[in-house]
Amino acid sequence: MTASCPKCPPSGVGLSAIEAARQGRRLAVVGLPNAGKSTFFNRLTGLSQRVGNWPGLTIDLASAKVVLGARAVEVVDLPGIHDLSGYSEDEAVVREVLAGSVFDGLVVVVNGAQLDRHWRLVWQLAQLDLPLVVLVNMQDEMRQLGIRADLDALSVRLGAPVLAMSARKGENWPAVRAALTQLAAQIPAREAPVAIATLDALPAGLEEARAMLAGVHHVPATLPATWTTRIDQLLLHPWLGLPMFAVLMALIFQATYLLGTPMQEELGAGLDWVQAQWWQPALASAPAWLQSLLLEGVWQGVSTVLTFVPILFVFFVLMAVVEDSGYLARAAFLMDAWMTRLGLDGRSFVMHLMGFGCNVPAILGTRIMRERRLRWLTMLVIPFSVCSARLQVFLFFVSTLFSAQAAPWVLLSLYLASFLVAMLTAWLFKRALPHREALVMEMPPYRLPVLTYLFTRAGGEVKAFLQLASTFILAGVVLIWALTHLPAAGGPTLATQLGEWLAPVLDPLGIHHELAVALMVGVVAKEILLGGMAVIYGVPEAGLAQVISQQLDWVAAYSFMLFTLIYTPCLSTIAAIRKESRSNGFAALSVGYSLALAWCVAALFYQGARLLHL
Repeated sequence: MTASCPKCPPSGVGLSAIEAARQGRRLAVVGLPNAGKSTFFNRLTGLSQRVGNWPGLTIDLASAKVVLGARAVEVVDLPGIHDLSGYSEDEAVVREVLAGSVFDGLVVVVNGAQLDRHWRLVWQLAQLDLPLVVLVNMQDEMRQLGIRADLDALSVRLGAPVLAMSARKGENWPAVRAALTQLAAQIPAREAPVAIATLDALPAGLEEARAMLAGVHHVPATLPATWTTRIDQLLLHPWLGLPMFAVLMALIFQATYLLGTPMQEELGAGLDWVQAQWWQPALASAPAWLQSLLLEGVWQGVSTVLTFVPILFVFFVLMAVVEDSGYLARAAFLMDAWMTRLGLDGRSFVMHLMGFGCNVPAILGTRIMRERRLRWLTMLVIPFSVCSARLQVFLFFVSTLFSAQAAPWVLLSLYLASFLVAMLTAWLFKRALPHREALVMEMPPYRLPVLTYLFTRAGGEVKAFLQLASTFILAGVVLIWALTHLPAAGGPTLATQLGEWLAPVLDPLGIHHELAVALMVGVVAKEILLGGMAVIYGVPEAGLAQVISQQLDWVAAYSFMLFTLIYTPCLSTIAAIRKESRSNGFAALSVGYSLALAWCVAALFYQGARLLHL
């Protein structure tokens, strides 16, 4: 049962998974943003919890069971916070979790290179009467900067184990795991959460934290010049910074095609062989309607989607390099001045980039913003990000209708359109949603990406994509098959009737009635679009490319991609917007506005191109 908390948001944070029947002990992982908390969580649990080198990325609760010694322990990764008395929603979430869930101990992860900033939270947590272990992360960076800390003395003053580690590189990992095993073995099981009165009465702890560090924490008067400083002189240059960011993104798109297309072709050929050698012979004696459903519906739809997995994997590996290196935080810094003019800030730009993977976690990421109006304005622009589902649609159309030389630039133009539409939206609504929250952002050092993380991160994104293939995509292609084959007694199918009904609205955009049906079902999940098109036209992936090239010219195809980019987000994104805004009206505004804007932009492009005889 979740207790109420006067400083917490009125709605719950979804603790049902965490509040499952307890076996063994439960530990909470707590720390400031960008302390390496989620990196530690991933190394300990073996999960691919998303890790990025900028503050505020851990925005929802993740838990996993691990075995420490002879005991099963549930480890819960809480959002990053600066202190327990703050007023951001992440801080409110942590207070609500601590006040409504029973934890037997705490694992506190701090950045050793910024120990003076992080130790105040350690002191506050030590007042909660919970056993804890403090892990001083990034010891490799401490050595580089000449920062020294007597962790044994700190352990004595705190009355709890304090150990150094590097979660990214695994330095001192056996000692860390041994300390956690000892913590799990010795702590008794609690029967009640932390008292709310205890949380409310916590002092700031500034003086206490300074006193505890006095004499045992030494920072050089002048920190040595680092390669981060030298690189930032170029990448954060007031005039060169943004052009270099644009060049970097263009190189990512070029590399995505160069590396991903050959793998895509091989996978497509393999799936065609499986269909010819296995599925068709196996279904030869089945009724005609069942053959049609399984081959023309399920197999053609799902296999078309699967062929884009290699390209998605390459793209997410490259984006993980940008994130893990620390460059994405620089992009937010570079864009902050521009975003401020639109009523947003650099964090809004980061959330927009996070939407490249999926819009849902980007929507959840707005919790790091304190002012509701800033969060709402950011949530209005995030759905225009080119998520992985939209990306696979664009990859198909761009590869089908444009040359190999032009394709990366066409794809880049869609990303630029994404930013332009987001900026237009912010400009239109900034007067209705004004805010005064200033951007305070920690600039992390550059770090060499960890190869295992890059592939784990990309694999996690692809895994999530494939999970949809077994749920939304499968259901969607079956639904589209039914629309394109029923009624069976002859006459126009349901899909034809729907297309004719929508023709007056979509004909000015150059969108045929077959594509209109796919767009309607795509509201459930954009991943359905390609699979749905394969079912509608009754062809496999290779055949679909030929059909589309015959049905559409590049102008109609680009109009369709613009509409797909802007129109109604998927149901999961709509649900996230409703949850985070706590307003049905705002969610309806987001859906209605994006649909109207999509029509206007696509119509303007299509009709303008036709007037110019393109």
